[in-house]
Amino acid sequence: MVTETDVLVIGAGPAGSTAAKHAALGGAEVLLIDKKSEIGAPKRCAEGVSIGGLESLGIKPSPRWVTKKLDGVRLVSPNGTDVWLTSDKVELPEAGYILERKVFDKHMAMDAARAGSRIMVKTLATGMEKTDDGYLVRAESMGREFDIKARIVIAADGPESRVARWGGLRTATRPKDMESAAQFEMVGVEMEDNNCIEFYFGSVAPGGYAWIFPKGDDIANVGLGVLSTETDKSAYEHLLEFVESCPATKNAQPVELNIGGDPVGGMPKKLVADSLMVVGDAAGQVNPLTGGGIISGMTGGMLAGRVAAAAVADGDVSEKRLMEYERDCRERIGKEIDRYLKVKDYMLTLSDSELDSIAEAFQDVEFEKVSTTELVKKLIKVSPKALIKLGKLF
Repeated sequence: MVTETDVLVIGAGPAGSTAAKHAALGGAEVLLIDKKSEIGAPKRCAEGVSIGGLESLGIKPSPRWVTKKLDGVRLVSPNGTDVWLTSDKVELPEAGYILERKVFDKHMAMDAARAGSRIMVKTLATGMEKTDDGYLVRAESMGREFDIKARIVIAADGPESRVARWGGLRTATRPKDMESAAQFEMVGVEMEDNNCIEFYFGSVAPGGYAWIFPKGDDIANVGLGVLSTETDKSAYEHLLEFVESCPATKNAQPVELNIGGDPVGGMPKKLVADSLMVVGDAAGQVNPLTGGGIISGMTGGMLAGRVAAAAVADGDVSEKRLMEYERDCRERIGKEIDRYLKVKDYMLTLSDSELDSIAEAFQDVEFEKVSTTELVKKLIKVSPKALIKLGKLF
């Protein structure tokens, strides 16, 4: 049996659903498939997004999937020196929401359906081959095998994308660019202020950082990311040590564990080929410094969906035609990703004592507003080493 469609999106995370939605809005016939029986489960991330990011995608926050609106940030250095940046003192342009990802992801898929996409869950792509005018994708669902014929395939199947690889694109992430993350959802967390997110830096999470993201009452996501090139222990072992040593979590209990990989090496050289586009984590659309990829992935999805619909309407699905997506992407999110990549590489060179002295210096710094960019600018002010490495970028 063969199912035919203009655009096939493989993977119904936020990036894939957004691609499907915008391709359907553009008039294309769209099929969105996901291998899981429930879209959004299990969740894979700390669940934070910026308010401005959602606005830029035209998405109105819903109480169904926002668990918490944040008032600020607490940054903690290895020796416990902390820097508080709260909305009563500074403007927080990147302030945000903590999402209930399971509900949010499903909501985005529903948006895609309302725009006209068909959706198939528990449907796994098992292979694909190029045809004259697109791809023939082999899939299986509930023990049944079938083929899907598509003019354009959008790979949204997460880090280490198999779909991109089948299409001949080299999107594999090198070990030094793949952060391994482990996270508990915990209850009984005793935060100093549960309206702020907390970040812990230094050897607590080699190559990354640890976080506590409050979700209301005494519930929080507690996790960390590490680079395997910087530590011999697993992310999970580091997480257990962090939970035991951190005052906020020492009496807390886990109700969920998530483990996953986060590509923090930036976007690969190519995001498109004939009849093929890559979005989201599969395309490395992740801020290398923060590891956050929901908004950037959805932005990539939106750009891809629009170009896919236009290309189908033009009757031209060649790499040359789809390059419009790649150009848009490099402009909208690529430049920022490249800048933060350099900041991440600089952060890797800092010892615990250097991080402590930066935190000490930050005690006396006046912040007008707080965003990732603003923090880096202040870092350049207080650290001569940062000025040399990053001065030209910010």
